[in-house]
Amino acid sequence: MTAIAGRTLLVAPGRHGAYPTIGDALSNAPDGGVIAVAAGTYAETFELRGRDLTIRAHEGGEVVLDATGGDWPALLVRGGSFTLQGITVKSGGAAVRVEDAELTLERCTLSAEVGPAIAVRGSRRFAVNRCTVDHAEQGIVVESSSGRIDDTTVSNVVGDGVVIGLGADPELRNCTVVDCGQRGIYVYQYARPVIDTCDVARTGHEGIAVAQQSRPEVRKCKVHDVGGIGISFAAGCAGAIDSCQVDNSAPPGILVAEGATPTVTEPAQRAVSSGDAGVDDLLADLDAMVGLPGVKAEVHAVVDEIQVNEWRKRAGLSVGTVSHHLIFAGAPGTGKTTVARTYGKLLKSLGVLSKGQFREVSRRDLVGQYIGHTAEKTSVVFEESLGGVLFIDEAYTLSRQSGAGGDFGQEAIDTLVKLMEDHRDEVAVIVAGYTHEMQEFLDANPGLASRFSKTIEFENYSPDDLVQITTRMVNAGDYALDEDAAPVLMDYYARIADDPNFGNARDARRLFEGVRKVQSQRLRLLGRMPDMTELRTLTADDVVAVTG
Repeated sequence: MTAIAGRTLLVAPGRHGAYPTIGDALSNAPDGGVIAVAAGTYAETFELRGRDLTIRAHEGGEVVLDATGGDWPALLVRGGSFTLQGITVKSGGAAVRVEDAELTLERCTLSAEVGPAIAVRGSRRFAVNRCTVDHAEQGIVVESSSGRIDDTTVSNVVGDGVVIGLGADPELRNCTVVDCGQRGIYVYQYARPVIDTCDVARTGHEGIAVAQQSRPEVRKCKVHDVGGIGISFAAGCAGAIDSCQVDNSAPPGILVAEGATPTVTEPAQRAVSSGDAGVDDLLADLDAMVGLPGVKAEVHAVVDEIQVNEWRKRAGLSVGTVSHHLIFAGAPGTGKTTVARTYGKLLKSLGVLSKGQFREVSRRDLVGQYIGHTAEKTSVVFEESLGGVLFIDEAYTLSRQSGAGGDFGQEAIDTLVKLMEDHRDEVAVIVAGYTHEMQEFLDANPGLASRFSKTIEFENYSPDDLVQITTRMVNAGDYALDEDAAPVLMDYYARIADDPNFGNARDARRLFEGVRKVQSQRLRLLGRMPDMTELRTLTADDVVAVTG
């Protein structure tokens, strides 16, 4: 066989002097060689180890590498350096998978029926330039690697469009990520990418999601028409959100969780949801909770009254005294603590509370060991809660009827009644517990009931609500339930709903943790490293193993 020029080998089936297949050319190509492929479709797959090669389309013809017949990568590169130029790769497994090698992809179109179209791991240098990923399970997955992705489009992806993790620090510039079933760009586990001037749209979940101690710089990006939050930073994450625009996303447009510390620069800053979120954003967060229609209506009513009273003050009209103390009655696991936190943030945003901090306590935090000690402990806790919310869980254990310790618990109640009157405008006290027991608690002091403006009843979640809650836990944990699992969950929750020890969302959390353990045991028995789909999927059998 002859070369075109220098170290370039020609692949052209039927042409005299050319190689009939890419595989034939690869077996004869020297390191540093170039394989030029004539127009046509080539049903081949390759594994390269420690090679330095370039494969490119010859004279601009359309070259299709068709590996749709199997579930393995069309191109698997381990070590060395590999360049692919102007080639269309269609694969049943990953289109291009690179491990501990340098990679360059230019003007390529890639698709994958199973797994990512492009997977890069352990690469000191890679470049994806002017490529198109169209139809794949995941678009581009980059782990423990450095490089660039420029002017590239990722679309029609079942899962996440671009995944960057395990400390990877690539640059994404002028990329478009659209039509993804889950997140557009997902950054996790200490990754530090630069995401610059990218367009993310039409995703099933977040546009750009950052988790697990990652520190990305997200600059001048447009995120719009997404099913989840536009840009979200989880607790422990840092980095920057600079001049990004978010439109038509789930509220809030940009979520910076408590404990996340990215630098936020306009215009993104106006949309940030943190401890200082606006009233509308906080109410939207409340409304996004599963179930609890009566609770949501009651909180909206409280906010409406506070807002109207403020407007009346400004107009010079009289305003009656309003207590911000509430009773949350209902079974465990029905969202009482979560709603209490949101209530404190709402009161701060409305100007009612100066700080809006949240302090959760129980009997042991208030009740002392001897007469007089309880009043001291209760007063200290109360003073530390001024400006925010004091949330007393299982408050009925303080009363004589329900709690051990007799007068010590009663002393805490009597102290609270006086402090709530003395500081009525400086704190919001929320007492929570089972409905019947909370009535006994109110009977423990003649002035106690009058200190609370209303009782909000938290009903048990329905089986459908609990399936939604479980699904959200699964998605938040980077897992996915297969389609057969939902009916199993529904039957299970319907079966246990009448149990006197039913724990609502707490039972959902325990179930999720149990299913994760079952999946881990199942995957360990595979005898190989699971692929991305296997790592994420929780099956109906996993659920059955936990629920019986």
